[in-house]
Formats: sequence, C-alpha cells, structure tokens
Amino acid sequence: MTDTGATTRAAGAAVAPDRTVAVVGAGTMGQGIAQVALVAGHPVRLYDAAPGRAEQAARAVAGRLDRLVAKGRMAPEERDAAAARLHPAAGLDELADAALVVEAVVERLDVKQELFKALGKVVGDDCLLATNTSSLSVTAIGGALRLPGRFVGMHFFNPAPLLPLVEVVSGFATDTACATRAYETARAWGKTPVACADTPGFIVNRLARPFYAEAFAVYEERAADPATIDAVLRESGGFRMGAFELTDLIGQDVNEAVTTSVWEAFFQDPRFRPSLAQRRLVEAGMLGRKTGRGWYAYDDQGVQRPEPHTAEPADPPAYVVVEGDLAPFGELLDMIRASGVPLRQQEEDGGTRLELPSGGQLAPADGQTSVEFSDVVYFDLALDYREATRIALAAGPDTSPETLAQATGLFQALGKKVSVIGDVPGMIVARTVARLVDLAREAVAKGVASEEDVDTAMRLGVNYPLGPIEWGRRLGRGWAYEVLEEMHRRDPSGRYAPSLALYRHSYAEDGAGAPDAAGGAPDTADPAGTAGERREDGR
Repeated sequence: MTDTGATTRAAGAAVAPDRTVAVVGAGTMGQGIAQVALVAGHPVRLYDAAPGRAEQAARAVAGRLDRLVAKGRMAPEERDAAAARLHPAAGLDELADAALVVEAVVERLDVKQELFKALGKVVGDDCLLATNTSSLSVTAIGGALRLPGRFVGMHFFNPAPLLPLVEVVSGFATDTACATRAYETARAWGKTPVACADTPGFIVNRLARPFYAEAFAVYEERAADPATIDAVLRESGGFRMGAFELTDLIGQDVNEAVTTSVWEAFFQDPRFRPSLAQRRLVEAGMLGRKTGRGWYAYDDQGVQRPEPHTAEPADPPAYVVVEGDLAPFGELLDMIRASGVPLRQQEEDGGTRLELPSGGQLAPADGQTSVEFSDVVYFDLALDYREATRIALAAGPDTSPETLAQATGLFQALGKKVSVIGDVPGMIVARTVARLVDLAREAVAKGVASEEDVDTAMRLGVNYPLGPIEWGRRLGRGWAYEVLEEMHRRDPSGRYAPSLALYRHSYAEDGAGAPDAAGGAPDTADPAGTAGERREDGR
C-alpha cells in the first residue's frame, strides 16, 4: 500500500541541494535565477534556444560570482565550486535529470506552452516545472501538460539575486504539495516566498496599478506636473520613488504592457484602465532611461528633472481653531502646538477640520473638492506627518488667497515644503493609498493571498513603506471606503467604486453601520461635515 502521507511530505519538501535545477532562457532574469540556485548549492544547467546564448550566459554568471568574491560576499573556494556546478546545455534532452525546471523565456503564451510540452517529454514525472511569467496565466501555460498538477509559477523579481520576493503561484490544476515544494525551495534559497492564486498580475502587478494610474490621472487632470507629483509621493507618501521616475526606470513600454495585460485580463475593468498620456509617450518612443527620454530627460550626468512646485514662504496664521480630533491625523495637533501657533479647541458638531483666522477651513483629503465649499483648502495624506518633508495643498477657484496663504504658512511653520496642486478629489497620496487598500482587501477576500502575504509582497516587491493592509489599519477601518465613495460620486465611471470586500470590511466591526433590511447603504455623516459648509448656491 502506498504511504500517501509520506509521498505528500516528500513532494512538499524543498528540492534537495544535490539535485539539478535547470533554467530555460538565458537572458537577464534567467541568469539571475541560475545564480540564485548555484549559490544555494545546486548543480545548474542553463539552456537557451538561441545558439551560443547559454555559453555566453554561463560566462556572465561566472563573472557575477567573481564580483561577489571581490566584494567579500563569497569565498574564492565557494566561487570555484559554484562555477564547477554550472553547465550550459545544448539541447532540452540534457535537462532530463532535473528536479526543477524554471522557465524565463519571452512573455508569449504559445511559446511557453510549446516549451513545457517539450519539457514534459524529457524530464521525469517527479520533476517540478515552474514558469517565471509576470503577466500570463499559470493555468493557461500548464493547461496542455500531461501532468498539470506539477506545474507552478515562481515569479522572481529583477534582479533575482538581490530582490528577496518570489511569488509562488498556484494554477487551477496545481497540486498543493507541488506548490508547497516550490515555496519551500524558494525559502531554502534565501528568498521570501508568498503564496498566491493564479489571478491577473498575481499580487504585486495587480495591486500596484493604482500607484501609477492615480499619478497619471492627476497629471492628465492638469492638477500637477510629474516632478511635483513624484515629490509628493516620495516626501509625503513615503514611497521610495515617484510613479513617473519609476516608470522611466522600468520602461514606459514595459509598464504600459503590464497595465494593459491586467486591464484586459479583468475584462477591461475601469479600475485598471491604462493611461492615455502614457500611451502617447510609448507611441513617441519616449520609453524612459533606456531611450534617454521619458517623463524626464536623461543624459550622461543622469536625470534632468525639473524642480517640483514649492510655494513661496508665507506667514503662519495667528491661531488655529480645531473642531473634532482630526482622526486619523491627530498628530498634526501636537505638531501645531509645538510650533507655537496657538490652537483653540471648539466643541465638535460632527466634523473634523481646522478653521483659520480668515474664516476659511483646512481639511484632510476625503475624496471631495474645494470647489464644493465656500472657502476650503484640502491637505493631502502623509505616511508620517512628523517625518514628511513636503505636504500638498489643494484649493478651488473660489478659495480666498488669504485662506490659502494661511494654510501654506501653517505647514511651513511645521517645517514642511508646500506644493499647491489643482482641485482634484483625493489629491495625490490619499487617492493612491485608498485604492491600494481597496484592491488589497478585495484580493484577500477573493482568496488571492493572505493579509500577511499581501503586505509582504508589496513591501518587498515594490518597496512600499507599508503594506496596504497595514496602511488601512493605521488609517482606520472606514477611511479608504469613505474616500473612494466620495470619489465615485464625482466620477461614476466605476474607476473609484469601492469593492464589496472593502464595504464589508469597513462596516463589519460590531455590525455598526450595516445595510438596513431594505438593502440600503449605511448611514454616513454629512459629506460636508469634514470640510465645512456647502456653498449656498448648491454647487
């Protein structure tokens, strides 16, 4: 009788270091994966369909090992042993003894399918087959295999030797034990694996779309220029790079292709709609650093980026009146007190806002716009208001210059640079974070990945300062839903419609605010309560 439990445990264990790992595709990613497997102790065979490419790649990998020795990160004897384990292969038949084959060829479904059909005839039935695809369906690639259960996605991030994240993707037919084996192998290689279902974009490329899309939308709405948007994302949002500089680094064509792929895979869901401005950039051949021109210009000295818009110095207000606790931005009140600007507390009447001596009000970005109120300036979300070096403000055409000047002076008194942008709902950071939280909550609810894996993937895969689940917790259970609901009212295209998952999460705690028996929406505070009084003309 077969010991099913023992078989499952063996299948789920990491590939043993003495077993051969084969890498098919000798480009940059294939070389990186081969290096990772080599350093982990495996014999590695490197194959590429282009004649001579595997030998060239093997020399490149050996050169990388030499550089590790030069930097003191690898002992010379370890380098010599690793180099001796690396063998270029002239044909697929030389991969017959592999325990794991990782594919890193061109992102074309037909090419990958034909490759794995051929591999299935060569390797043993116990060989784990993995694709490094970043945008294609793992289920579709493995669907034509004789044994689709042993097929899994292992999505490494470039450069593979340096970036720790590996998305381990289970296709519809992937056996759980095989997915576990891939997961444990990645971990044995010193990587941080996350488990996810086969969904368009997996975790990172699915959830990262709003970071680019909202920056481009603010630009298309003529609310701010790329340099200012990038500066706000970095200096207020805490992101390592802004969306424009990051897509220039990635390549506008590559970034747009991923966006388009996810959009089409989700049946043209408006939440993933590509940017027309980026499309024009690609059509013009302005692809970023690799062509010398993208959103910014590049030369031998580096990026030629304009300075972000920064407001001129303004006097701080004589005092500030606070209504409510300014949650979840209460740290600003302590900062105002510490700055020496007198802070007067006023009894709350259902709103959360700051009143300036001009009579105008200063309110946190909530998805509404200044033009809807008589005299309001909005301020954008910051990852940490104490650490932020820049704050974005938005004012409508009827906001008094005095109110805007006092709002500017207040944040300057807190030690911040101020960028004044156009009157767009959700501003820059707030709308981006709200959408990240929404997509993350939806992914968890639909079983794409766990909360922990979602946050790990976004921190390690794209260097976000916080995972979106954790960010949402910090801002409060209903914050993202309320921002998106307000934005959806102003743009009913569906782009900002909060997901059912976010709705349920926002109102699930202790049942408060749940839909009534007739199925209506929960009662919410007066939308005008956050920012101030509605315009008397009703607009």
